[in-house]
Amino acid sequence: MELKKVTLHTVHEQLGAKMVPFAGFSMPLKYSSDIEEHTCVRNGVGIFDVSHMGEFLVEGEKALDLLQYITSNDVSKLKNGQAQYSYFPNDTGGIIDDILVYKHNDTKYMVVVNASNIEKDWKWICKQNHFGATVHNISDSLSLFAVQGPKACLCLQSITEIHLESIPYYHFAIGNIGGIEDVVISATGYTGAGGFELYVKNEYAAHLWNAILACGKTFHIQPIGLGARDTLRLEMGYCLYGNDIDETTSPIEAGLTWVTKFTKKFINDAFLLRQKERGVEKKLVGILMEERSIPRSHYEIYNLQNECIGTITSGCYSPTLQRGIAMGYVKNIFSKLDTEVFIKIREKFVRAKITKTPFLQMK
Repeated sequence: MELKKVTLHTVHEQLGAKMVPFAGFSMPLKYSSDIEEHTCVRNGVGIFDVSHMGEFLVEGEKALDLLQYITSNDVSKLKNGQAQYSYFPNDTGGIIDDILVYKHNDTKYMVVVNASNIEKDWKWICKQNHFGATVHNISDSLSLFAVQGPKACLCLQSITEIHLESIPYYHFAIGNIGGIEDVVISATGYTGAGGFELYVKNEYAAHLWNAILACGKTFHIQPIGLGARDTLRLEMGYCLYGNDIDETTSPIEAGLTWVTKFTKKFINDAFLLRQKERGVEKKLVGILMEERSIPRSHYEIYNLQNECIGTITSGCYSPTLQRGIAMGYVKNIFSKLDTEVFIKIREKFVRAKITKTPFLQMK
């Protein structure tokens, strides 16, 4: 199957990006080095093109009813201009996708989904739409840029009259930035470094990208690839769909009880409530390497008695901590903080311990 290309595909090639297949798209993995780009975002500001993400509009008088039924979080709590992390539960105890829900007003919402799940999610929403809500798949018409880092606000403020600091975390404004109208400016991100995500129509994508790079020169902005995006999100303990959560993983086991609201009716809520009340056999935990080694997905986790107690789902070298970190599922009885474990890396057993996430405590 031919890979899809984001609107600025040629721009990324011209910038020297290493392009790789990801979620059905040709995407920039890195422009310089993963560690350099990671450090740039943690200490300054970087810009990601994440236009591969999917966006759906859910509109009409029954929009809320549909979203309440198909998502785990309580959409009725959203105020206009607020965003919410949530997920689509399936009917077998797993997760179809983790998502963001944006409330424009009482009859208009935007749902942002993972690139690899756009078609699956769209079919699921349409299948469950017994409520008569109006749904539109606008994924192919929008570009999405994530401007992330402690200097992101200062950088972007020079090209907009919207007071960015007044946008609370997980809220958004719509307005002019870089001379482009109707851009959704969202105080969200996948890095834990602060910043904004900007949703812009494809025809204005190049103009906005260039405006951000121009205003960011003072702050030494760099384009950032998927490699650094992964290490940044893992330092914060954020789940990656397809690694840490999927159709077979329980949201209760994955620690997503905080976005699972049993005060309303939603798909498979009774099953998940029973799981919550009875407890689960395994949990997603953070793992900190005690020896010099890099844990990777699918590596096995062992206890002190040399019994396999779980599997790593995401792992990397943390440029900030300068040591290996990972997330993985372990039997519940071994999930207590500071429990000593071993990671089997090839034929060697490497010391590690269970730790809390996020791995970094951001200011």
